[in-house]
Amino acid sequence: MGRAGIVLGLECSRLARNSADWHQLLELCAMTGTLICDEDGLYDPRDFNDRLLLGMKGQMSEAELHFIKARLRGGVLSKARRGELITPLPVGLVYDSTDHVVLDPDQAVQQALRHLFGTFAATGSATACVKAFRAAGLLFPWRHLKGPSKGELDWKPSAHHTVLRILHNPRYAGAFTYGRHGRGPAGIDSRVKLPREQWISFIPDTHPGYLTLAEFDTNQARLAQNAAAHGRDRAAGPPREGTALLQGMIACGKCGKRMTVRYHRRRGRDFPTYVCQREGIDTAQPICASIPGADLDTRIGQLLIDTLSPLAVEAAFAVSAELDQRATEADRMRATVVERTQYRADLARRRYLTVDPANRLVAETLEADWNTALRELQAAQRDYDTARTQQTGQLTDTQRARIHQLVTDLPAIWNDPATPARERKRIARLLLTDATVSRDRDTITAHIRFPAGQHTTLTMPVPKTGPEARRTPAEVVTLIDELLDHHISGEIADILNQRGLLSGTGEPFHRLIIDHIIRAYRLRTRRQRLRATGMLTPAEMATRLGVAASTLKHWRRAGLVTAVRYNDKGESLYHPTDPENPPERPHIGRPPKTR
Repeated sequence: MGRAGIVLGLECSRLARNSADWHQLLELCAMTGTLICDEDGLYDPRDFNDRLLLGMKGQMSEAELHFIKARLRGGVLSKARRGELITPLPVGLVYDSTDHVVLDPDQAVQQALRHLFGTFAATGSATACVKAFRAAGLLFPWRHLKGPSKGELDWKPSAHHTVLRILHNPRYAGAFTYGRHGRGPAGIDSRVKLPREQWISFIPDTHPGYLTLAEFDTNQARLAQNAAAHGRDRAAGPPREGTALLQGMIACGKCGKRMTVRYHRRRGRDFPTYVCQREGIDTAQPICASIPGADLDTRIGQLLIDTLSPLAVEAAFAVSAELDQRATEADRMRATVVERTQYRADLARRRYLTVDPANRLVAETLEADWNTALRELQAAQRDYDTARTQQTGQLTDTQRARIHQLVTDLPAIWNDPATPARERKRIARLLLTDATVSRDRDTITAHIRFPAGQHTTLTMPVPKTGPEARRTPAEVVTLIDELLDHHISGEIADILNQRGLLSGTGEPFHRLIIDHIIRAYRLRTRRQRLRATGMLTPAEMATRLGVAASTLKHWRRAGLVTAVRYNDKGESLYHPTDPENPPERPHIGRPPKTR
């Protein structure tokens, strides 16, 4: 506004570290004829020499800021490369009085983290860890990062992102790291995860941890396999709920790409079909291969049973011990919740007893805090007792019996419908590396690789589909033809079911199915066979005997004539009588009086 004659300042170089602000000040002062004065002298921005000097001082100050930042950054990197840099620690790790990293002295926190890593080792999935904590009613620790409670420990239900962050953090393996993330592409404010060889610092075994570095690397490989189930170049996947045994492990023998799974519902069951369709989707071409999976899974399952049977005893006891240990850890973690709430209640009680009773304003507040702590203690104790009563996470007698049954009856457990498909897939992933499957006109060939380097090849005929798949076996049709000589349809169905035979659709036999087979295969019916032996219809028999049809029925019940049923409706054919020796007609009416 032209009302200032001079700008006085000390340490103007601090303002000059931002070139935009410094040159804007010079421009405004030159326009209004305002002088600039600092501890070194007096300058007129309208004078060329003074303005040139002020510009050079601004450039030197900006360069000085760069040097200061570079020295500070250098000091940080130097400490990081030595593993001496103080960085925020994840929950479960703390600094002691000498700035050394140690495990959190809270045993409840240690138990929660060890239980998490043990659960992931058993399930192989971060989501499964969250479900296990929720099913057992367990909470997970976390620290407040800001606010009035900054640094304090708290507990809440576990979340998927929390589990992933813990599993990916190498500090839990006792390793010091720095520079695990870098900036994203230019213009995008994001962080990207860098490979380990690009980290600024990676120093293993610098402090105690909850697992070894080898276990951490194993967890990373398993998480990478799970993540590989997403994306177009996915090559593997975690076990899911579907019935497809080779889900995530099967590759196309024609193009080498990973095959996906389709399910078809038939007679209340899901049947898998392995399909190689990525190239077909991209180029609008027919799918590369489609392989029925039910018979293939059955053959590979039998192969796994034969492979796993010698290890059944060791596996059964290992599984039992693992489940017992996990149940014990879960019970101990629930007990720590009760201990923590008991401590809070005792602390509230001591604070209330130390206050002056006359100071009612303070005493009433502390009394309310004590009552709240007692209610929390009562709720925690009730939840703990309920969990103990329901044996949440504990093995029941039935479960123990099923585990030990694995020793002698592994095939029955594998084929048991109650066994989850996910567990079968987990066993398959332990014993198989992958399976490359190809198909020609009549056969399916599966090349199976094992982790130790062995491999084997299975060959099987292509399963029949459509009407051909529902065709009744020839031997069953022959047996029905033989039984028709002596039995009706309902009796034949009972005989076939007793022998354990099934129809072409995989269902037990009943009367209607037998009748349909007789018509479809043009078998001679039971009636035709009896007629061929000379047996008479009711009308023919009544005409021969000269009686009414109702009278013929009375004679049959009286045993004067005999008949044979030819269907399940009770219809019969009669044995012909000798014309020279007709049956004696019974007396109709009152019996004659005897004298």
